[in-house]
Amino acid sequence: MAERATLARPYAKAVFEVALDSNALADWQRMLNTAAVVVSDSKVRAFLATPTTTAEQQAALVKDVCGDELDAKAAKLVRVLATNKRLPLLPEIASQFGELKARRERVIGVEIASAFPLEAKTADVLSAALSKKWQCNVALQTTVDAALLGGVVIKAEDIVIDASVRGRMLKLADALMA
Repeated sequence: MAERATLARPYAKAVFEVALDSNALADWQRMLNTAAVVVSDSKVRAFLATPTTTAEQQAALVKDVCGDELDAKAAKLVRVLATNKRLPLLPEIASQFGELKARRERVIGVEIASAFPLEAKTADVLSAALSKKWQCNVALQTTVDAALLGGVVIKAEDIVIDASVRGRMLKLADALMA
């Protein structure tokens, strides 16, 4: 998987620079996400994997399925990717572009898992506290995980804050076994 990320990185960076220069980060994110969904479809993947199809045919298929969602520059990107046999990298390119966009806009994605559904007010308080702590905007996503027993687990990029009852019990068990 690391190889796909490595191959996609230069494309994501180049597209990010183009989007930044034209002040169209949101438009490019939408176009990349659309193209990524198209190439992720099983029928499209099968067509792209067929050795007899040309790069022009592959690019034409992706552009046709995307329809008016792609502008001229995005269509050119699809042609370049097809020529270099990199169309299957579009989901990874879209993902890396999203990370660059979030970093630029100083937004961090945070997932909060709790044993019970969080009230909106509690989620807002947590979001505000995390925004203050990390000095950026927080895009909060909440999930329910009954296995936690109580408390929350907060995940943001490579940071994990385990304030759950289950986590505390596991730490206690480790301490007793040591």
